[in-house]
Amino acid sequence: MRLEIRGLTKKFGTFTANDDIDLVVEPGEIHCLLGENGAGKSTLMNMLYGLVRPTSGEIFVDGEEVDFTSPADALGRGIGMVHQHFMLVPVFTVAENVALGLQRAGGGARRDGSRRAGRRRTSPADRVRELSRTYGLAVEPDAVVEQLPVGVQQRVEILKALTHDAEVLILDEPTAVLTPQETDELFAIMRTLKAEGTSIIFITHKLREVREIADRISVIRRGKVVGSTSPSASQDELAELMVGRKVSLVVDKTPAAPGPAALEARGLVVRDPRGLTVVDDVSLEARAGEVLCIAGVQGNGQTELVATLLGLSTPDAGSVLLDGEDVTRVEPRRRLERGLGFVPEDRGLDGYVGDFSVGDNLVLDLFRSKGFSRAGALDLEAIANNAERRIEEFDIRTPSAQTPVSSLSGGNQQKVVVARELSRPLTCLVASQPTRGVDVGSIEFIHRRIVAERDRGTAVVIVSTELDEVYALADRIAVMYDGRVVAVVGPDTPREELGLLMAGGRTGGDHDRRVEEVPA
Repeated sequence: MRLEIRGLTKKFGTFTANDDIDLVVEPGEIHCLLGENGAGKSTLMNMLYGLVRPTSGEIFVDGEEVDFTSPADALGRGIGMVHQHFMLVPVFTVAENVALGLQRAGGGARRDGSRRAGRRRTSPADRVRELSRTYGLAVEPDAVVEQLPVGVQQRVEILKALTHDAEVLILDEPTAVLTPQETDELFAIMRTLKAEGTSIIFITHKLREVREIADRISVIRRGKVVGSTSPSASQDELAELMVGRKVSLVVDKTPAAPGPAALEARGLVVRDPRGLTVVDDVSLEARAGEVLCIAGVQGNGQTELVATLLGLSTPDAGSVLLDGEDVTRVEPRRRLERGLGFVPEDRGLDGYVGDFSVGDNLVLDLFRSKGFSRAGALDLEAIANNAERRIEEFDIRTPSAQTPVSSLSGGNQQKVVVARELSRPLTCLVASQPTRGVDVGSIEFIHRRIVAERDRGTAVVIVSTELDEVYALADRIAVMYDGRVVAVVGPDTPREELGLLMAGGRTGGDHDRRVEEVPA
């Protein structure tokens, strides 16, 4: 199926999200869409999927103009979408989620009454089995969704789209929550879909992935398509197209000069509400003037470890020391006052208050200090002056300091969180997934600020599932698997060996030079 967009424009009041966009997706093509956060990619895809009505312009399917008023209209013409945040009912089985989607769309038949050759009406469970075999999706129909790994949940979303005979599949940031191994599996599925004639629109900010999987690449900047290229383009060329300037993809840093331990975990054990051990006898230290990266597949205890380091949860055993002082039973606010900084993995949940202004969010953990309050009342002038300085220093793209943070792009929301944490003296900065969902220009900026903080003598702990980020920032790498730190290695460790450690395997390489002793 050939999909064509002509002059598509979307305005929200005086703001133009998409400006006269032309785009063609050919049958059986993987067409990658690149652009900074806020560039207009999601708005464009939402118009293609019937979630947003265009202000002007046309959409054509196989040469016929279409008018989508809802996702059901798009599904009826063979366009499916897998959202970045999955639309699944966690307590339902895979088959039940597929059945729910079919009921909402009126049974899954194409609007013109046709189906692909060989397809027939079957039960949702049989349909799941059939499509799993055809595309190598490996999903059990009777499995409960909440018990599935994130990568398998994504397969369920793809299955939902395929049950509607989707001939164009939109994947919105599909690798944002996947491990390297799961990403490889997704790419294998995409290639199978392509071989079967499915067209795929692939939205991502990861340049390495674009060059690996794309047939064609279109770049959107500030609501306009600014270029189209092939995957033979270099990462530097793609980055420059995305942000409109040259971007350094290599973090420029000198070797670390580590000092004494600033943050220590000693024999930490954490059990979840079910009594299962999620952090299992973890001991590590972050030293002043170095970046310690904690690498691992999501769900291997990193989130619970960070919560314990911050005081958001109390360990069942072990202790946490900050600058040599036992803070195991000290509440989070006191730890922040003692020089612990925190960039959470979910900025929308734990990093900012969306309805508060940029200025207010920049002092969320500082407003009690003398600089921003007097006699129990907020010093509004000081807060406003601080906001103007931080907006300029951290290049936060916002109409004003009074703009609600919820209205900013993801990259600028993250800059607000990072600016707040780095605007006070720190003993240790803990940053979990610091660039998740952030565009390449903002990644460059955040990485530079993290390295600058290290060079000031601050201990930095980075928790990341992005191997590129780990290699760019780390002075040492602690690998977590099944709640344990299984190895501490240097940044010269080959990617294949690190990936194997993350998956719980053992490498056969000589680690004498790189691996620290980790208790069995």
